[in-house]
Amino acid sequence: MNQRGVAESVQWAILMPALLMLILGLVQTGIWLHGRAVAAAAAATIADLRAPGDDPAAAEEAGRRVATTGGLTEVGIDIAVDRDLLVVTVTGRPLSFLDFGLTQIRERAVLPAEVAR
Repeated sequence: MNQRGVAESVQWAILMPALLMLILGLVQTGIWLHGRAVAAAAAATIADLRAPGDDPAAAEEAGRRVATTGGLTEVGIDIAVDRDLLVVTVTGRPLSFLDFGLTQIRERAVLPAEVAR
């Protein structure tokens, strides 16, 4: 009796799930990197729109729109003035296949406070 076919099918049974996990991991990494770029763009948008005389709520809404349009969920925005710096922090979660609580993204934009007052 020829056992060669059984050995090859066992090899494929072990190899295919590992290969699929690798492919899904690469896709998930791409989604996570895209989420970081979106969060950074949202923070930069808020920081840029916080000019003197502008409505701070409008800047925050524009940043939230950038984040949600880019695919982030659970978007949080924190704006703080720390000494002479305006610090805008945007947090959110990108889509994920498996969420182990590690998909939270946090990006910051920092400007001199006199520019953004």
